[in-house]
Amino acid sequence: MNKETTTANATAILELYRQTFGQAPLLVQAPGRINLIGEHTDYNAGWVLPAAIDKSLWLALGRHSDPGEALFIAADVAESTRFRIAEDAPAQEHDWPGYIRAVVAVLREKGWAVKGFNGVFGGDIPLGAGLSSSAALCCGLIFGISELFQLHIPRPQIALLAQAAEHRVGLNCGLMDQYAVLFGRKDQVICLDCQSLQFQYYPLDIAGHSLVLVNSRIKHALAAGSGYNARRQSCERVVAALRQQDASVHSLRDVSPAALESFRPLLDPTDYCRAAYVLKENDRVRRTVEALEKRELELVGELLYQSHAGLQTEYDVSAPELDLLVDLARREKSVLGARMVGGGFGGCTINLIRSADKAAALGRMTSAYRQHTGITPEIIEVAICDGVRRPADDSTTAEL
Repeated sequence: MNKETTTANATAILELYRQTFGQAPLLVQAPGRINLIGEHTDYNAGWVLPAAIDKSLWLALGRHSDPGEALFIAADVAESTRFRIAEDAPAQEHDWPGYIRAVVAVLREKGWAVKGFNGVFGGDIPLGAGLSSSAALCCGLIFGISELFQLHIPRPQIALLAQAAEHRVGLNCGLMDQYAVLFGRKDQVICLDCQSLQFQYYPLDIAGHSLVLVNSRIKHALAAGSGYNARRQSCERVVAALRQQDASVHSLRDVSPAALESFRPLLDPTDYCRAAYVLKENDRVRRTVEALEKRELELVGELLYQSHAGLQTEYDVSAPELDLLVDLARREKSVLGARMVGGGFGGCTINLIRSADKAAALGRMTSAYRQHTGITPEIIEVAICDGVRRPADDSTTAEL
């Protein structure tokens, strides 16, 4: 995102807030995220390699005159929601007001003193593209409420609260998205151990290359569908079966490939296949970190292709349009690697491309994709940025 676009997004949200509520708000920037590799491993206590990106939601927040009421506006869709702070959030409310209400309900249940507030949000994270717009909204809102009411909620706690809000809405996600959104650091990826929640930064040195997302424009809605949760249930069934034989097994993190293979006759074939994918993907994360440290970008690209093949054929969360985009990428010598990114069933592919040949390669991929599907894909070049924050030059905050 260039500086002009960033300024325009922030200015639009600030101006709408001021016009609507007649006061200067507190401003929060909450980025989306990519995951270089390590898909569906987070809720299996595995490893992931995400990063925050320069596509963001902006949230403007201020105190409501009624301490018991919240009024929130979604600028991009010109919709609003109003509710009482003390109301219980309806379960399985999958639209954007459901996330707002779930955040408030979770904060109250955990004992945080939330009072009435106004809010406006909007931004340029493509919805349904697998870039964690929901995590950006939940983490950004909790961070903003903490700042507004001086609650001083630590970032690891914000991650857990945001995850609880997503669970309340109906998506039984892990913590990768929240940690990427909250702990992102410019030009670095985060290797997160989802068992211990310890993480380490690694420089993303891809000079001469670009990370480009190609949006299939096939939207996914993970909380509203059953596919994501069904995959998690598959993994949990495997863990439960293996734990009957070995009490030390608490997650797929505790299972070796040899142990999984030895118990294969006891497992449902689909469940086995999904668990095997998770073990292989964990290994690919570790190998990708090593390849980045050595700047072996060709190997990084090959691991991306392997990851997509596993997601397509073993974990079964891809979509024909995503598979087509990866196939088209393979035809381009300048594309080192590509895979679907996010929970699946739609959204984007991530592509590691030689910058000098980027325009021509993407042009051919766009044309071929349009010819096969009738859809023009969206090309989104991303840079790696810092996590949730109040802009350093934020002079909009007044004493509220």
